[in-house]
Amino acid sequence: MSLTTEQRDDLIRRYAAGPARLRAALARIPADALRWRPEPGKWSAHQVIVHCADSETNAAMRIRFVLAEKSPTIMGYDQDTWAEVLDYEAHPIDAALTVIDAVRANTLPLLRRQPAAAWMRSGTHTESGAYSAETWLQVYAGHLETHTRQLERNLTAWQARTRA
Repeated sequence: MSLTTEQRDDLIRRYAAGPARLRAALARIPADALRWRPEPGKWSAHQVIVHCADSETNAAMRIRFVLAEKSPTIMGYDQDTWAEVLDYEAHPIDAALTVIDAVRANTLPLLRRQPAAAWMRSGTHTESGAYSAETWLQVYAGHLETHTRQLERNLTAWQARTRA
């Protein structure tokens, strides 16, 4: 079932607000907690931010492929492998934040000017199958919100650990 115009507009508003929410959560994390991991196999706040930059870069291309190409194939990727192989801990966090801001700022006008019919365009995701522009919007409107909550959980766990 397709989204209403109001539902799409709300998702676009959430998409626009994502970087500010992420930065606000990050600002509450002390410098000595940025690279702390809540447990083995879980990401540090620093890694979360670098992941968001890579994810936003992928997302920007995904929506463009869906909107502009005929029956595109949308490539999945293993985010944990990227974090390890691309050494997210060594990547500068300020550069990652700049990418998040820039990619969202560049994609937002594209989203706002799409006619209703464009949201029905679709391709095939290599991991999840059918992948429409609306699917993309639903995923990425909440993506930075999800990672904002992850940063908040990391901070809470770090604070509890340091109090114990």
